[in-house]
Amino acid sequence: MTVSGETERAFLGVEQSLSGQKWVARLDQAGENKAITIAQTTGLPDIVARVLAGRDVAMSDAAAFLDPTIKSLMPDPSSLTDCDKAAARLARAIVGGQRVAVFGDYDVDGAASSALIQRFLRHFGLESEIYIPDRIFEGYGPNAPAISELIGRGAGLIVTVDCGSTSHEALEEAARQNVDVVVIDHHQMASELPVTHALVNPNREDDLSGLGHLCACGVVFMVLAGTLRLLRQQGDARASEFDLLSCLDLVALATVCDVVPLKGLNRAFVVKGLLAARSLGNPGLAALCQRAGVNGPVSPYHLGFLIGPRINAGGRIGDAALGSRLLALDDSAEAQAIAEKLEELNRERQAIEAAMLEEADAEAVNEMQSARGPAVIVTARQGWHPGVVGLLASRLKERYRRPAFAIAFDGNGKGTGSGRSIPGVDIGRLVRKAVESGILAKGGGHAMAAGLTVDKSKLGDLRAFFEEEAAGAVARLGAAHRLRIDGAVSASGVTLDLAEMIERAGPFGAGHSQPVFAVPSHTLSDARVVGQNHVKLTITGPDGGKLNGIAFRAADTDLGAALLAGRGLAFHFAGSISIDYWQGVRRVQIRVTDAARVR
Repeated sequence: MTVSGETERAFLGVEQSLSGQKWVARLDQAGENKAITIAQTTGLPDIVARVLAGRDVAMSDAAAFLDPTIKSLMPDPSSLTDCDKAAARLARAIVGGQRVAVFGDYDVDGAASSALIQRFLRHFGLESEIYIPDRIFEGYGPNAPAISELIGRGAGLIVTVDCGSTSHEALEEAARQNVDVVVIDHHQMASELPVTHALVNPNREDDLSGLGHLCACGVVFMVLAGTLRLLRQQGDARASEFDLLSCLDLVALATVCDVVPLKGLNRAFVVKGLLAARSLGNPGLAALCQRAGVNGPVSPYHLGFLIGPRINAGGRIGDAALGSRLLALDDSAEAQAIAEKLEELNRERQAIEAAMLEEADAEAVNEMQSARGPAVIVTARQGWHPGVVGLLASRLKERYRRPAFAIAFDGNGKGTGSGRSIPGVDIGRLVRKAVESGILAKGGGHAMAAGLTVDKSKLGDLRAFFEEEAAGAVARLGAAHRLRIDGAVSASGVTLDLAEMIERAGPFGAGHSQPVFAVPSHTLSDARVVGQNHVKLTITGPDGGKLNGIAFRAADTDLGAALLAGRGLAFHFAGSISIDYWQGVRRVQIRVTDAARVR
């Protein structure tokens, strides 16, 4: 419902903002009409109707959209290929008291998935072990030595979560030792399947469930729902006593942190999972919230920017299993101890990241010296910490608005890299194609994030390959780089009531973008640096109304520099409206993402 092409008129006349963007209205005339109809037929406030219309919510679905339910949006688990086989194998392990090993990935999705399965099995009195590989020494996914080790410790069933779809050699080792493997994953994969008892992945070619947007923990939830149903049918009374919905806090955490599209079932997972998270029933999650200084009800922001990085810190620079162990715990004292350890690792990770980012950014600046720069930024250096390269790629992607990879080379010329993308460029496909072309030793991922292994001698070939494959798409997206504005508000009009109305249309994230509002012709009364390069603002309107704002990680950007030097000047501001909780007091604020001088 947006205006397209050259017909787009600049919103507030902003052709080029302080961050180099053209501001345009999100809604065209048809979108405006749709918003009016939604407001009239549902009784929703105009501002909420505009947000829904701008995100392609059908008029007939608007009311239900504001209260998504698992019951209405979750399909039959059997719609997932192999889900029934996986459920039957898990049920057989439960009934037979078989020892299960859970092999997970070292990120938040892997940790939450592993913890969810262990909590589930624990309810049935089943002994299980979580194994998270070391990112540096073992790399991503199952490996044959680890599989043998788990079998040697008595595992009669191995369940891989958030990995395993392409682990042919490792899973062949399990088959050789006559141990069943159930793979529960969501990553893109080739047509050739590894040897497994069951492989549940909505992105396998023969899966018609339409659930390819789920994270791994979401797929695990589906499999466990199928397992509970089967156990109930078999007359196991314990199945009726397990409240799977109470575990949606883990699914919400993984869904937000894995940046999968917040649509359909994913949106219901997050909405209902936030309710579960706010009860702080998971001791590990509660300990992390306390250590991270979470104020107010747990929100997607808290999960993605405060909780997630702390869980990831273990996998990046410490013990990769800390996160999954923490989320699976029932003991509050032990949870507090692990949360403190993750806090220390996160501070260490921040220091490493800052030093590496300075080097990566200098290299990226050199790459961008040409007329338009490379389509895909590829920075690489020997000695970088391989556990932090994903964060570098994310920062570079944000700064230069194009796909970015950061690669850490060891002394033998082996590079471990990670990439982050922008909407419209599928880097998971690019990486898989580079593997097929013989440029990469291995690699995979999904549209927005990918990992790879490359020999130093192939780095030039990789840059050329990315340029050839992505230049057209990146050029088209760059030419159309616009900030879409949902509407205009004044400082005095930004109230707690307004913020609460907007929150009803959330949660916002990938695939369901955060609404952006313009605050036109307001005076910048104050601007100062706080925290880690954030710029705190006070904005004053023509009627004297004041609004607090913050521009995250903006102090060293063109936007931040202009704001810090612009006290007393008039600007158009753009950003998202949110509620800030400080010492138990709720305050409304704007998270400024862009601004333009009033001419």
